[in-house]
Amino acid sequence: MDTTLAQMPIIDIDTHLTEPPSLWLDHAPARLRERAPRVIQNSAGNEQWIVDRDTVLGPPGFCVIKKDGDKVYGTFSLQSFAEMTPGASYAKPRLAHMDDLGLSVQILYPNILGFAGAGIMKIQDLELRNFCVTGYNDGMGALQQEGRGRLYPQALLPFWDIHLCVKEIERCRKDLGLRGFTMTDSPELWGLPALSDPYWDPLWSRAQEFGMPVNFHIGSGGPTSGGASIWPGMSTGRVLASISTTLFMNNMRCLINLIFSGLLDRYPRLNFVSVESGIGWLPFLLEACEYQMRENTIDRDGLELTPKEYFQRQIYASFWFENEDVPHAIERLGADNIMFETDYPHPTCLYPGVKEQVQTCLGGLDRTVQRKILHENAARVYGIELPS
Repeated sequence: MDTTLAQMPIIDIDTHLTEPPSLWLDHAPARLRERAPRVIQNSAGNEQWIVDRDTVLGPPGFCVIKKDGDKVYGTFSLQSFAEMTPGASYAKPRLAHMDDLGLSVQILYPNILGFAGAGIMKIQDLELRNFCVTGYNDGMGALQQEGRGRLYPQALLPFWDIHLCVKEIERCRKDLGLRGFTMTDSPELWGLPALSDPYWDPLWSRAQEFGMPVNFHIGSGGPTSGGASIWPGMSTGRVLASISTTLFMNNMRCLINLIFSGLLDRYPRLNFVSVESGIGWLPFLLEACEYQMRENTIDRDGLELTPKEYFQRQIYASFWFENEDVPHAIERLGADNIMFETDYPHPTCLYPGVKEQVQTCLGGLDRTVQRKILHENAARVYGIELPS
């Protein structure tokens, strides 16, 4: 990296916590302790998360960075915590890893319960499911404190109950100090109204009041969130590559619904973030939305703004692997709504070459643009004051 770029703070807006085995056990009431999420060894000798009596949630945490710092390719996850870098799960080693990678701050998302909905909905018992959310958030409040102004986990919400949703967002902001939350983009999959329905207004009102962004992480619901759309017969590596690409498509659907639903008119100060979805497709999407609005509506059909104006006012997106299209996308979109991420420590993460990637995709741009993308936009959206 050139000297000035190397000295620039970087807020990494998409990373994941490989939840430590004791996270829920540390916060579980006695009556739920034996049923809380925990790690066991399965018949194949691999570690896996289970909840309740025997509901399997998945492997340890979709981490592919080994304890020695090497990255493993072609797998969804290492199979034991002993193999993984402790930086995937614990604050102190993660901060050291961030220093090595040149990262000032990280935003963190969950793993084993899903990024917003699908995993946790496997849990049938409502008391246990509700605890899984509050226990996770309690752990994230503690992690944020341990992070000394450098780690900002995003809250999970019990979206299946709007009253609990509002109660939990209030607790997360006022008691735990969390700065945002992750939300399913498809509550209708579980018999709930679409996100533009007035049913959700108490949540959006509180989020806008608190200045908490709504994060739509890829894989947070929707028809392409799982592997059902992938043709059978592929190897593990091909399936991983196919799913990882397909997941972007659902965030396109989500942003289109945000733009045309009228929700953004009702909550003009509420920010929405499309996480881990890239930016190269956004100019096409907005151009398509603008064209379709002109062709199919009269006087915007009551919408206050054009699609691009909605985007520029309150929608944000992040990128990590894209190279040659980044300057073009920034030129088309403007630099005020784009942020940077690494996806650490997932299979497709930028590791270990974070500094090299920043130089490749942003090195030729104006310093003002670099600052906006690497830290100023994220600091504004998530209410972060950079450590001195």
